[in-house]
Amino acid sequence: MNKITIELTDTQLKGLEYVALSPQEWAENAVTERARIANDEVVKMTMEHCLDNGIQMPTTREELVALGFDLGIVKNAAELNAEAEAQMAEMAQQEEQE
Repeated sequence: MNKITIELTDTQLKGLEYVALSPQEWAENAVTERARIANDEVVKMTMEHCLDNGIQMPTTREELVALGFDLGIVKNAAELNAEAEAQMAEMAQQEEQE
């Protein structure tokens, strides 16, 4: 298990207490639900890749997610951001050369 910790100001906590019975439970639910949605997307992409390429699929969602990253089918947000920045820099350089 991994742990994510956040800090809130007193004002931020008061705001959450206004909308949530338990700010801790609300935060945990928000993060775990977003992770579930992301994993559903990764599973779908990995399954499609395996089917399209004749690759035997793992039998669990956890293994499908791991395979998606291992095969490079899926990249994390930092990798995608770095690629986008590199593409933008390349485009800017091409424009300067024109």
